[in-house]
Amino acid sequence: MKLVNYQLQTQMESVKQEATHFLKEYLQSILEDKTKAYYQKADYVGLSLNELSNKIDTLSEDIKELQQLKKRLSTALDISKEVTATILLQNGIDRIEGTIISSITLSKESTKEKVSMAVLNKEELLKRGFVKYELDTDALQTALLQDTNLQRELKPFVEIVKTKETTPAKAKVNLKRSANNTQADELLQLVQNQAA
Repeated sequence: MKLVNYQLQTQMESVKQEATHFLKEYLQSILEDKTKAYYQKADYVGLSLNELSNKIDTLSEDIKELQQLKKRLSTALDISKEVTATILLQNGIDRIEGTIISSITLSKESTKEKVSMAVLNKEELLKRGFVKYELDTDALQTALLQDTNLQRELKPFVEIVKTKETTPAKAKVNLKRSANNTQADELLQLVQNQAA
């Protein structure tokens, strides 16, 4: 990416739909400039448009890379929290007090139930009114979960499967309200010096 923009490029980058007056005037002055050859004018306008397009492409690529980095770091943070929680739990610790942070505590392990369904006789269920353009599995599942009589009636045509999903415990850092970054830097420096 260039460090210095063409003046026309700068005008183009700052233009808004409701305020195109300055850009129009500037473009008009470029086209009416008798001291420049037509190909120079074309190059100037074309290069300005191209640089703006290149900036958009570069930003799109940067955004994609940043999203990938964010996803990778989020995964790494979750794994690190889970590993920390596991180690603390193995050592019988559920809370550690700090001097710079308030404490590290553990969230409780949680379990969610997921419901899935296998349609055994689609045609029969369609006849009974569970229809969108095809079988309305959302309405069917909702109806089955609310009505045990309907579950018995439709048992030959549909199977309900319940599964559980467990979210492991994670460590949580609780910062003090007046966390002093200088103290944190000094502490980290002390730890690094001892390791060296």
